[in-house]
Amino acid sequence: MRALTVVYAAALAICLAPVATAEPTTVQPPEVPPRPGVLFTDNPAIVDPHPMPVEAWSRAGADTLALHFTTGTPQCYGVTAKTHETADTVTVELSGGTLPEAVGRACIQIAVFGTLEVPLQGPIGDRRVLSVH
Repeated sequence: MRALTVVYAAALAICLAPVATAEPTTVQPPEVPPRPGVLFTDNPAIVDPHPMPVEAWSRAGADTLALHFTTGTPQCYGVTAKTHETADTVTVELSGGTLPEAVGRACIQIAVFGTLEVPLQGPIGDRRVLSVH
């Protein structure tokens, strides 16, 4: 019984410990052939946006990226993206959140493979695509 109490106390201490905020991470997701998935529309009005990783990307035209990610159903969840372009890189910040019209509504918890097409200022060419999350 004493051992169980010690384990419980240790687990509780871990759960209540302050969480350090992590610095954003930049990764280079792989380029893949275009994938089927639910096509999302950029929605900067999402509620409680949080950073999301870009799992992969593909070319959706000379100057358009298709970002591939996993999120919830498009009836409840949305995404928005910001880009920063240089001569060598295209850095993407993808955020996900709840649609304004879905706040307070019951939503099913199911993973959906999504795609968001993001227009660029110029052709992707040989630039590296980076994801910040």
